[in-house]
Amino acid sequence: MENIPPSPPPLKTADECITYSVDTSSTDSLPERAIFDPILLPPDSYDVNGTYWADLPFSKRVSFVLNYDLGVEGKNEWAEIWAAAKRNPFSPLIQYFKSAVLPGAGLGLEGYVLFSIGNIKPLFQAVWKECWGTHQVCNSAWVNSIEYLEVAGIMVGQILVGIQGDWVGRKWGLVQDALVMFIGLILLTASWGTSLNGWVICYAWCLFIYGIGVGGEYPMTATMSMEKSQGSSIMSSKEDRLHRGRSVTSAFLMQGWGQFFNVVVLMIVLYIANGAWNPPYSEKAVQIAFRVSFAIPAIGTAILVWHRMGLKGTNKELKSQKKKSNITGYDLESLKLTFTYFGGRMFATAGTWFANDVFFYGNKLFQSEFIKVITPNNHSVMEGWKWNLVNVSVSLVGYYLASLLIDNKLYGRKWMQIVGFMFDFLLFIIPAFSYAYFTSREHIHAFQAMYFLSSFFNQFGPNSVTFLVAAEVYPASVRASAHGFGAAVGKLGAVAAAILYSYIDTQTKFYVVPWFGLAGAIMTYVWLPDTTGLDLAEQERRWRYIRQGRGEEYCGVAIHAKHLSVWERWMGIGKQYNPTKDYKMRIEEMRAEWEEKSKEGVTEEGRQEIWTQHIDDYFRKTKEGAVALARQTDDIVPVHQEKSSLAI
Repeated sequence: MENIPPSPPPLKTADECITYSVDTSSTDSLPERAIFDPILLPPDSYDVNGTYWADLPFSKRVSFVLNYDLGVEGKNEWAEIWAAAKRNPFSPLIQYFKSAVLPGAGLGLEGYVLFSIGNIKPLFQAVWKECWGTHQVCNSAWVNSIEYLEVAGIMVGQILVGIQGDWVGRKWGLVQDALVMFIGLILLTASWGTSLNGWVICYAWCLFIYGIGVGGEYPMTATMSMEKSQGSSIMSSKEDRLHRGRSVTSAFLMQGWGQFFNVVVLMIVLYIANGAWNPPYSEKAVQIAFRVSFAIPAIGTAILVWHRMGLKGTNKELKSQKKKSNITGYDLESLKLTFTYFGGRMFATAGTWFANDVFFYGNKLFQSEFIKVITPNNHSVMEGWKWNLVNVSVSLVGYYLASLLIDNKLYGRKWMQIVGFMFDFLLFIIPAFSYAYFTSREHIHAFQAMYFLSSFFNQFGPNSVTFLVAAEVYPASVRASAHGFGAAVGKLGAVAAAILYSYIDTQTKFYVVPWFGLAGAIMTYVWLPDTTGLDLAEQERRWRYIRQGRGEEYCGVAIHAKHLSVWERWMGIGKQYNPTKDYKMRIEEMRAEWEEKSKEGVTEEGRQEIWTQHIDDYFRKTKEGAVALARQTDDIVPVHQEKSSLAI
């Protein structure tokens, strides 16, 4: 090999400086293995013999996951939380606010507003019956257009801002979304008309504008939350492998809190403005209730705009991947290749999101009819909101449980989505064929339980997973675009539910809707890969091979059968998986990167620094690196023995 730079400087453990005479031309050197094994075979993904966790027999896989994920990592996290809490009792709350609440604030605010539309509709119908009920003074087409224009705005935002986020950058999309939502909320709060019909038209178009900002939140929040813990092309990140799903889902579940607080605010404001819990409700009270309910999130959104303008590092991963592929502007070539190589994934992420939104929005649209079934002869809007609050609370439990288990290698994304879809299917199909039985007074509690459980499994399943995987299974340069496309197709499911529910009665809804759950489970099983435990840096590495026209040369874990869909395995992808060959290829890639930097006129000292960038920093800055190297330094014996399953 030409132009091989000198040997690297000493590597430092947590306790002392140890000098190695590393043979940079051989991958069989034990000292070199002592350096590279902890980096390329991290202990959270490989056992002591160098075997990838997904290659382990089932019993050993269970033991490995329980020992590391729940044992080592779980104990470390709790120890850090406890140590921080002892220094400052509010430290865990502050950390949660920074890692989940702030990244998910946009989704929390949009959840508050979007679902308030359904919450205040019964109030409008109770006070302005001639407009919202009989349509005597309002055009029924415009009244019905409110929901359609809202969804249309969301779809426009999802697609356009998704493309914009991959073109201009994540930060621009984040700031723009918050700004558009702020303008939309100002318009909603001040919406007016010379007649009730004029006000309805104004209200509908204000929702369309607000919806554009909401739509952009989906791809921007998903990509931002996902990429903040991603490692470099060679140096992977434990945080990314073990907690990426939790990071994204923790931000996404703020949507549930938005729904919760909207109901609480509406109940409090209406009670104060009306002076009573039950009807009749005055027009003035309703005006105060819905305008105050929009003014509150407007304040929060203004603060969000200010916060996002100060964000740093949100475009780091996108710029890094574009630089490696020599791309400026929008990566149209990667978009074309995504449809060519990941067409099955596009079908899975978009199709399952469509099926889920029929359930998710159908559940919300059906909510008022469900409440009528369990509370006959009730005419109080407050009573409906009370049951809505119960339903949202059940959903929040599902959100949090999803966040807890979505990164578990024994369950993970794919099984969570399949199980969630199947439970939704069963919980709707059972009462469909025994509707009279379950809606009778003596069995109404069983009907309630099934309805609430369907909300739980929707969050502890497809609603959380679709948001994550629609970005996760694609390369960084088109990640926001792909997520926006999947989310927009999903919103067509919401439109389908709204139209469908307008023409069929309650029992027929139970006959029709469950099959979308079954279809979602089938699509998930056949076409969706399981990226649980897969490092995004490794997925990006595979993508560079594909983009260079060398996809068949890649043989790393990104094409392990565990991380491919059934469809991809049927198509023959993954046959070249070879961990022994890949180990050596990864070392050569590290050398090539180092040599490339050396050719750029870097000084001798600079070349030494570049060599240790991926190695020395690893041991300095991570507990795993320091411990792993310390265990190997006494006799220069690697953790992964010579009889390693990699047979190096």
